[in-house]
Amino acid sequence: MYKPMGIVVLLLLGVSMVGCGSSNGSNNTNVNGNWSASLTNSQSGPTVYAFTTTLAEGSGGTLSVTNFTFTSSGSCFVSGQTNESGNFTLSGNFSGNVTGTFGMTISSTPGSASQNQLVLQGGVGPNNTLTGVWTLTGSSACTGSGNFVFNRM
Repeated sequence: MYKPMGIVVLLLLGVSMVGCGSSNGSNNTNVNGNWSASLTNSQSGPTVYAFTTTLAEGSGGTLSVTNFTFTSSGSCFVSGQTNESGNFTLSGNFSGNVTGTFGMTISSTPGSASQNQLVLQGGVGPNNTLTGVWTLTGSSACTGSGNFVFNRM
């Protein structure tokens, strides 16, 4: 009776070890760290918005967004007068294929001259990036949409 149970345990151990191994870092799935973001209004268009931030994954898919600073000029947001929030989830398989979703919202602070909201939706991109689409809503001068890329700094 113990021999078949031992075989089952060994098989389960072997299957679980398939996912282990070395990695060259090309598919790092840790979102924690400093990032720079570039938002364009088309795949190859000029940068419309740019910012740097620090991201830290929390429990339940929450994302802490700190040290947020716009590095581009614009009248829709005033650096230091925004609220930021986000979410991040990952999934994958034993073959090393990682997918995930990323979301981030940047809003004007209540009481600001205009109430604008920038929403980013995307996922894990190639070469250790986050990619997706963005939409800006708010005052008539502050609307638009396009693509974004986050690069690890």
